[in-house]
Amino acid sequence: MASYSIIIPAYNEEALLPHSLQAIKEAMRAIDLPGELIVTDNHSSDQTAAVARQHGATVVYEAVNQISRARNTGARAATGQYLIFVDADTKISEDLLRTAIENLQSGKCVGGGALVTFDRETGWMGKWMIRFWMWVSLRYQLAAGSFIYCLHAAFEDVGGFSQAVYAGEEILLTSALKKWGQHHRKHFEIITDFPVLTSARKLDHPARVVLATLICIFFPFSIYFKTLCGYWYKRAATRS
Repeated sequence: MASYSIIIPAYNEEALLPHSLQAIKEAMRAIDLPGELIVTDNHSSDQTAAVARQHGATVVYEAVNQISRARNTGARAATGQYLIFVDADTKISEDLLRTAIENLQSGKCVGGGALVTFDRETGWMGKWMIRFWMWVSLRYQLAAGSFIYCLHAAFEDVGGFSQAVYAGEEILLTSALKKWGQHHRKHFEIITDFPVLTSARKLDHPARVVLATLICIFFPFSIYFKTLCGYWYKRAATRS
C-alpha cells in the first residue's frame, strides 16, 4: 500500500504527458515514502495510455470524457492515504511534493493547492492571468486544477469531484474540503514557495480563453453543460 497517490487525468495527452511523468517520477524518487503514480486514460484516441505505461504509471480507463469523472476514477484506484491530483500538462518539483506531503502529515491540514506559473514566456495575457489567479487563489484559498492535494479520507467524505459539472470541479472540491477541514479543525493551505509549472498552450487561442472565462463568470450554470465547456474538451489526438 502506498503512502501517497499521484493521479493524472489524461485525454489525448501523448505529446506532453511524457515530460510531466518524467518530472513527477524524479520528484517521487526523492521522497522517502512509498508512492504510486496513476494515469486515468479518459477515452483518448492517441497513445496516451501506452505512453503512461512506458513511464511506469498504473493506467485506469474512464470511458466518459469528463474531467471530474476521470479524476474520481483515478482516486478509486488509489491506495495512498494522501491524494495528489496533477494535470497531464503540468510538472511538479521535489520541493512541492515534499511540502504537500509534510502539510498532510502534520495532522493540521486537510489539503490545498499551489501557485501556478507557465512553462514559457507569455505576453500580457499570460502575465495578467497568472497575477489574477494568484490574487484569487490566495485571497479565497482556492486550488487550481493543475495541482490539488488532500487527505484521502476527506476526499471520500465529501464525495470527491462533482460529476454534475464539466468545468470548475476543482473549485467545488476546494469548497467542500475547506468545510470538512473546519469541522475537523484542519486548514486548507496554498503552497506559495514552490509553484507548479503548467503548459502555456492555454494561451495558444487567446480568444477562446477569454470567451470561456466570460461564459463561466456571467453564466455560471454553463459548467453543468458539456457543450458550453468545449474549451476544456476539444483536443485532437496528438503525436509526440
